[in-house]
Amino acid sequence: MRGLFVAGTDTGVGKTVAAACLTRALDGDYWKPVQSGLAGEGKGETDTETVRRLLGFADDRLHPPAYELTRPLSPHQAAKLDGVSIDMAAFHAPKTSRPLVVEGAGGALVPLNEDKTMADLMARLGLPVVLVARSGLGTINHTLLSLEALAVRGVSVLGVIVNGPSNPANAEAIRHYGKVRIIMELEPMEPLDAEAVKDAAEKLSRILPRMLK
Repeated sequence: MRGLFVAGTDTGVGKTVAAACLTRALDGDYWKPVQSGLAGEGKGETDTETVRRLLGFADDRLHPPAYELTRPLSPHQAAKLDGVSIDMAAFHAPKTSRPLVVEGAGGALVPLNEDKTMADLMARLGLPVVLVARSGLGTINHTLLSLEALAVRGVSVLGVIVNGPSNPANAEAIRHYGKVRIIMELEPMEPLDAEAVKDAAEKLSRILPRMLK
């Protein structure tokens, strides 16, 4: 299987936008294995719906989640409240001839069930990981801890996308102390639309091929 797994240092760090940019850059397919928060006050687009809007790809290139959960909580909590048991054996990557971009849920160590985390899913799928981190205060610690946790589990990290207002000092600290490549600094897109994603993807398409060799 060819592709990437898009992980995050936390929830809300910009994984979905980064995943959309990477999917377009690779001319790939998109898959969110676990989607929570499908109901309740303030429910907006699902991540798959956001990627569909930002890319305009045909539906057959956006694969349905293995688990769709109601509450906007970590997968293990949302599954428990929905009366669902998340089984690692149920995660089978969709069949596609294109590169597959997989987006995780929450941070790298968010629990999926009683004894498995998102990092275990990364290891199961065996795709190189792109870690998405915030650009602002606190990101160095969160990113280095995430990198260390993935390294301990033998998960291969392709590099880090630093998302948010440009902060070269933080990006350099992550590169230096984490001994990892900074794939790009992904600055806020105003407006966040298909054209902005296309522009970012064009930059990524000049970087990714040599990194994926």
